[in-house]
Amino acid sequence: MKRATLHTLGCRLNQTETAHLASRLISKGYRLVEFGEPTDLLILNTCSVTQDAERDSRRAVRSTLRHSPRAFVAVTGCYAQTGMEALRGMDGIDMVVGSQFKMALPDLLPSPDALSKLPSSRILHTRRIAREEFVLDGTADFDCTRATLKVQDGCDVMCTFCIIPFARGRSRSRSLTDVLREAGELAAKGHKELVLSGVNIGEYESGGAKLVDLIKLLELLPGIERIRISSIEPTTVTDELLDHMAKSNRLCRHLHVPLQSGSDVMLKAMNRPYGVEYYTRLIERAARLIPDVCIGTDLLVGFPGEQPEQHEATVSLVSALPIAYCHVFPYSARPGTPAAKMAGQVPAATVAERTANLTGLSRAKRLTYYRRFIGRSLPVLFERPGKDSERTGLTDNYLRVRISSDEDLANTIRPVEITAALDGLALGHLLSSTPSGTMPLPLFA
Repeated sequence: MKRATLHTLGCRLNQTETAHLASRLISKGYRLVEFGEPTDLLILNTCSVTQDAERDSRRAVRSTLRHSPRAFVAVTGCYAQTGMEALRGMDGIDMVVGSQFKMALPDLLPSPDALSKLPSSRILHTRRIAREEFVLDGTADFDCTRATLKVQDGCDVMCTFCIIPFARGRSRSRSLTDVLREAGELAAKGHKELVLSGVNIGEYESGGAKLVDLIKLLELLPGIERIRISSIEPTTVTDELLDHMAKSNRLCRHLHVPLQSGSDVMLKAMNRPYGVEYYTRLIERAARLIPDVCIGTDLLVGFPGEQPEQHEATVSLVSALPIAYCHVFPYSARPGTPAAKMAGQVPAATVAERTANLTGLSRAKRLTYYRRFIGRSLPVLFERPGKDSERTGLTDNYLRVRISSDEDLANTIRPVEITAALDGLALGHLLSSTPSGTMPLPLFA
């Protein structure tokens, strides 16, 4: 059997798409091997959010060709869309596959028997990415308890710092029937939790069904015990979605809602479609309505023109809001975006100092949130066994929990009493020896 390596850079959505490509390659007769091992085929799913990500993509190609000089190399993903010309001129790349053709890549490859290096790169690329509703062939292959379900792609917001609308196109949704089909097949594989993913998933709409309608239909599928929403834009978090999260026993009490800045001046410069007052009301309502909800956010530090008082406004707002954690990103100029040409670029040392400040605040808020649950019982979906008797898993409200047990708890949901809280980790012990909703998961056989 020909060997195939898939390597992913970037976001959860990229990882989900790679899982789809992996299942398609297996069906075509390839044997998957880990990145770094000798291979006959490399599919590199790239990221273009930063120049560092693009550099990592080029490095991954060169690294593979050093140990497998005859490997067929196909590069896809966001960098293949935005940096096609740079990749075309790079030695050793056989195919550059833009976003329009990404998920058809396995069908575009030569057959395994005919796989060989090409004299020059084959380019499959178009500047326009179709906006129509889409479907995905097959079922993604996840070697983990939680499965990510792609429901949407692209974005219409056009933030001044972001390249994604150019890399993935405008917002479009996956067919409702196709989402439900794959969800049912993932449940049949034994996955208990589905993580809904996309670029701007709050914009989901198919046949009149919005995101909350999709969630309600997914909750009816046998075997699915948890549905988790990945990052969702604040302007798309509806009252109906919050109301449903408050009463549902399957929709996880977890919202990751990007803020980026606590300054209206900065939000306007970023072209974010909301202000501080709107965001504040949304987060406070979610916390008031949904018991024990975990709310996370993204912060972009050192955006061009950010003054000390605007950074302090972000610190003050995050401190005051019921936010449990922050993903803190230092701004770096991305060529091709309006922000890269803006005046007032913040010195790197200042960006680093402000990033450390907000990272420390995030750690403190996460610890405070975890400590709320000491002495309480929470249901934990356990993952693979760790070292010796170490077992870890997640609660529906996004606490990572570790216990000690000799049982194989993988893919079971069990009640755990929380006894201590560390930085990003809760400790506890099992309250019951009877598995809840146990279903064999072939991936762990």
